[in-house]
Amino acid sequence: MRSGIYANVTDAVSAAKGAYNRYAELTLNERQEIVDSVKAALRPIVEQLAEMTVAETGMGNAKDKAQKIRLAIEKTPGVEDLITEVNTGDHGMTLYELSSFGVVCAVQPCTNPCATLISNTIGMLAAGNAVIHCPHPRAMKVSQYLTVVISEAVRNVCGIDNLVVSLDESMMGFTTEIMCHPDVSMVVCTGGSSSLRQAMTSGKKVIGAGPANPVAMVDETADLAKAARDIVQGASFDNNLMCTSEKSIVVVAEAADRFIYELLKNGVYYIRDEREIDKLLHAAVTEDGVINKKLEGRSANEILAAAGIPCESTVRLIVAETDRMHPFATLELLMPLVPLIKASDFDQALEIALELEQGYKHTATLHSESIDRLNRAAKKMQTAVFVKNGPSMMGIGFDKEGHTSFTIATATGEGTTTARHFTRRRRCTLTSGFSIR
Repeated sequence: MRSGIYANVTDAVSAAKGAYNRYAELTLNERQEIVDSVKAALRPIVEQLAEMTVAETGMGNAKDKAQKIRLAIEKTPGVEDLITEVNTGDHGMTLYELSSFGVVCAVQPCTNPCATLISNTIGMLAAGNAVIHCPHPRAMKVSQYLTVVISEAVRNVCGIDNLVVSLDESMMGFTTEIMCHPDVSMVVCTGGSSSLRQAMTSGKKVIGAGPANPVAMVDETADLAKAARDIVQGASFDNNLMCTSEKSIVVVAEAADRFIYELLKNGVYYIRDEREIDKLLHAAVTEDGVINKKLEGRSANEILAAAGIPCESTVRLIVAETDRMHPFATLELLMPLVPLIKASDFDQALEIALELEQGYKHTATLHSESIDRLNRAAKKMQTAVFVKNGPSMMGIGFDKEGHTSFTIATATGEGTTTARHFTRRRRCTLTSGFSIR
């Protein structure tokens, strides 16, 4: 049997529990050594993982996936994220520290399987936990391979086997059984709505990433050339599979024509013709009003071809001019196909953006030179990720600032999760002393 891969839930949980008990005896420095060894083992296989993911899932492109995987390896924080808080006074000291939770069940998506698994694993190991991964069926092979590499890297540095495990099959029944197992202490769900609902009924501590429909706003004060470049970069990256990627654009009418002109400079196929928009609608959305899974994560040119729209040039992104009620605006398409909605002024643009975001409080961006509008929109949208004058990717660390996270926990409120979120916050009080002020 491959290291870390088990045929049934009982054996997987038992192995992870035993590994956790040994891991709990290690120091913080030893934990960081393990995290560093995992990163070292993953660096040489980044491109291989990216190519395996595209081949298995049929979504996205290997170049962008490699960037995501590399970002997860290099910018997910380790034990340094485990902050300590302390209060001192005349009567003593109160210390707040972050301790491990135990065995964590981590449910992974098919859209970003490797980047999410790597980022979660680094954070969970840094927090002192063992991990049982539940990959999406569409990304089972690459997830198992990745789990084996990580499990062996851990064993090689500290001798503990099965600290990170998975099953040799991916079924909802197995995932539910792991979630509800008495030896599992936490569930981190970055999967779809059905797995999130199941996680919420597990009776465990749950960190849940909910649905998203990120919106990009552009007003008349913005640097329109930069706004167009940024939005195309974010919305086309990995064929719009990122949960943070711009899924719609709301632009103030005064700036619309100039902004559209800038979009065209950046590899955008812009559509106003209602017949072409209808063709795209029938291709991208089923009669049941859900996205066509066959086109999920496909390239812009593949989507145009599926819609019967001829296009000889290479296209990065399709932008269709619609109203605010169009399915392209209300659904999270997960395709390089986004609607553009015009607003009479900034107030209406913000109103439309709130409507399109649908209260998920996930991600939004605004391109504007007005400090007042930037602040007002950030307060009004209340999203976990809010990017001002940049592509959505900057909100998870692509700008070289801030830590990286691929689990944006909007359903349970943690936002961008890192090691500290996979811990218990404990309070320890010492009386009489330890204040030197």
